[in-house]
Amino acid sequence: MNEVILVINAGSSSIKFSLISSHAEFNILYHGKFENMSDSPCLTIFNENNVQVLKKNISSKSNDSALQTFFNWFEELADSMKLKAVGHRVVHGGMHFNEPTVVTDDVMLKIENLIPLAPLHQPHNLEAIKTIKKIYPKLMQVACFDTTFHRTKERLATIFAIPKSLSEEGIVRYGFHGISFEFIASVMSKYIDELKHARVIVAHLGNGASMCAMYQGKSVATTMGLTALDGLMMGTRCGAIDPGVLLYLLQDKHYTVKQLEHLLYNESGLLGVSGISHDVRELLLSADANAKEAIELFCYRAALELGSLVAALKGCDALIFTAGIGENSAFIRKKICERLTWLGIQIDDEANIKNSPVISKNGSQIIVSVIPANEEYMIAKHTLSVVEHTQMHPVTGQS
Repeated sequence: MNEVILVINAGSSSIKFSLISSHAEFNILYHGKFENMSDSPCLTIFNENNVQVLKKNISSKSNDSALQTFFNWFEELADSMKLKAVGHRVVHGGMHFNEPTVVTDDVMLKIENLIPLAPLHQPHNLEAIKTIKKIYPKLMQVACFDTTFHRTKERLATIFAIPKSLSEEGIVRYGFHGISFEFIASVMSKYIDELKHARVIVAHLGNGASMCAMYQGKSVATTMGLTALDGLMMGTRCGAIDPGVLLYLLQDKHYTVKQLEHLLYNESGLLGVSGISHDVRELLLSADANAKEAIELFCYRAALELGSLVAALKGCDALIFTAGIGENSAFIRKKICERLTWLGIQIDDEANIKNSPVISKNGSQIIVSVIPANEEYMIAKHTLSVVEHTQMHPVTGQS
């Protein structure tokens, strides 16, 4: 019987999942997602050959109903598959979690306490954990945190210029997309072998976006901070912003805290600037001047933030693009790199259009690469490792 790990990535409007073999290759056997969770929930499942095996509308909008529908389908495979554990992507680990962790009641409470620092993600991460606990109370669940990878940053890369007492409370730069960055660090030598121990900047560009400066595969600096709002311009998030803007909106425009939160997380970024969409694909097809300006600003901000990471690394040997936009938009990659010619970057247009693993010319002083993200692999790997360790050293207080 094939033992499998269920990997869950729960978001605000969808839940993505993969069933992954627990053998060393961590092959994806099935994958899919729940979409339109707040409107007309629908479950779609694909097999390892990317052939759709199920599409089903779900009557209730609750996570309980959605996940129960999935497990009803999964139990039909009981003769061939056994669920070993569930691994969850959890966005914020705060000061509590330095490594993937078995979920207990205490762990859930700590995750819940971090909701104000990741309001778009943390509640949905936690809800999926609680729902699965209801359905399978004894099934081991493991939380893998996006902040963990950045624990290697030096102190200067973590603290804000605020009173030390506040820093000691945990108001520091954590950084996110760590699971994605960790995967890239683990495989980049396969793509750019001679740079295994080089100074590398990874650009995780998607609806959420951030960059990470790595030295010898470890995080040195990153564009996000206490929350996932900082740094790069994103789909609906503003990125770095003058704190005075926030004070002005609160004091003079009389925004409530909730209105301000909604503005920064849901109404800004590509959507806010364009007034059309948060989706790069839609904006690139639009002839609207505001759509063009949104794309130009996205690329300008990315090049600007990358420059700061070059300073943190004291140089740069490779730039790696990953995630939805980074992997698939040749136009965005080129526009960003056109602002980085001062670093000696030369893009091979043909390779770039083909989304080739290396898109820089032979004479480029910095190698530019495109590497697909695979957060599911990292979560499955960590989950299996935690399960095996826990079997040897049982965790007390598991509920």
